[in-house]
Amino acid sequence: MTDMSVPAPAADGSGSSGKVGGDKPTKDHGRAGRDLKAAILSAVVLLAAVALSLFIWKSLFILIVATAVVVAVWELRKGLLAKGIDLPEQPLMAGGVVMVVVAYAWGAEALVTATAVTALVTMLWLLRRGVDGYVKTATGSVFTLVYLPFLGSFVALMLAEGGTWDETGIDDGVKGIITFVLVTIASDIGGYVAGVLFGRHPMAPVISPKKSWEGFAGSAIFTITAGVLLVVLLLDADWWVGVALGVITVVMATLGDLCESVIKRDLGVKDMSQVIPGHGGLMDRLDSLLATIAPIWLLLHYAVFN
Repeated sequence: MTDMSVPAPAADGSGSSGKVGGDKPTKDHGRAGRDLKAAILSAVVLLAAVALSLFIWKSLFILIVATAVVVAVWELRKGLLAKGIDLPEQPLMAGGVVMVVVAYAWGAEALVTATAVTALVTMLWLLRRGVDGYVKTATGSVFTLVYLPFLGSFVALMLAEGGTWDETGIDDGVKGIITFVLVTIASDIGGYVAGVLFGRHPMAPVISPKKSWEGFAGSAIFTITAGVLLVVLLLDADWWVGVALGVITVVMATLGDLCESVIKRDLGVKDMSQVIPGHGGLMDRLDSLLATIAPIWLLLHYAVFN
């Protein structure tokens, strides 16, 4: 989740950490709003796991993606319970795993079919609960299905682009995943650095008070630069594809971050969970990735890999 920070006064107006309701002082993590050391360590561990799976056994990476989908469904279900929406975990989790696997094995057509079947099975599953609240829960279930496993399955579609190898020994699918991850990280880092150092003008104060236009500008600079370098040096494609990649990423990552902020504000939570030290929940890390993967796959699929 991109942090484009603007200064925010403490709740007591003192400008520093304070006490809430007589409890012990809250830990001040500065303008970053997070435990930076824990966040960096967690990010390194996650990136190492992704890298090892990609270069050792690609099927292990698909297992990581499927596991992430299951955890994300669990987090969102827990959050939606605050609104009286009890998602049916079993069909959503099982269907989500199937969607990831068929996307990798058989492509986009199979993913669309698996998504439709999972949606129908989920709605039929809910019939056992009766009439009251059916529409609300079914709507939340389809929203979850599209937001998490469907978008997440585009990562599997990207990896399935493999088959073309060069002297580096890395196939197109792995290169695509590396490009996707690094360009999204560049957006996060650029927004974080520029937001902390220069953030003064809020982008969407009602939705996410810490987001600033200065942070967005920093994110754009980092992302377009990273996009051009990755496309030219790693994918051996035209520079303009890198510019398009950077623009798509910074816009979609920012929108994904804002959408996640709206969801959390509506649910009344700061983080979706605490499964990742320094970051919060898995969905707090996936927001930008989920928003960027589909358009990035579409761009690279037609402009680079075909």
